[in-house]
Amino acid sequence: MSIELALAHDRALAATRVIVAGIGDDQWALPTPCAEWNVRELVNHIVSGNFWAAELGTAKTIADVGDRLDGDVLGDDPVATYDTAAAAASAAFSAPGAMEAPCAVSYGPVPGEIYAGHRYIDVLIHGWDIAVATGQDTHIDPELVETCWEIVAPQADLLIGSGMFSTGVHAPPAADRETALLAVLGRTS
Repeated sequence: MSIELALAHDRALAATRVIVAGIGDDQWALPTPCAEWNVRELVNHIVSGNFWAAELGTAKTIADVGDRLDGDVLGDDPVATYDTAAAAASAAFSAPGAMEAPCAVSYGPVPGEIYAGHRYIDVLIHGWDIAVATGQDTHIDPELVETCWEIVAPQADLLIGSGMFSTGVHAPPAADRETALLAVLGRTS
């Protein structure tokens, strides 16, 4: 899935970019489904994560980066900063050998493919969170949903056990793939 994952990651970045660009000037302080973050803070989380991917995906360590990416990295033009960070993350994951190279993440080191998968989930699902918060279209492209399932399914217990996703959300038995995926990741559609 290595090359396909890098391309899918790019598609997730592009899908979430549409949502970020659709945030109204008066919506940046709105609450999100992620109770600890408002819209600006959640966009900042995605963008800083993309900057981190660019660093850790090119063999740097957390210590190498230090506190450079702490705090608000969005500046005065969040969409332009999103674009810069997305391009940097894309370049890191698309580089030859990036999917096999170890990434020194906080829970690793892990192969680049694992880290890229986690970044994929983060970008795609937090894009959905922002769409919910700002009243935008929350439908996720079915191909992106299926790719997310490919990443989530083998690690579902680990992801749920990480404490990063709400538990106790269950999709109805006849739920579509998107609704079921969101439920596994602690969200209701």
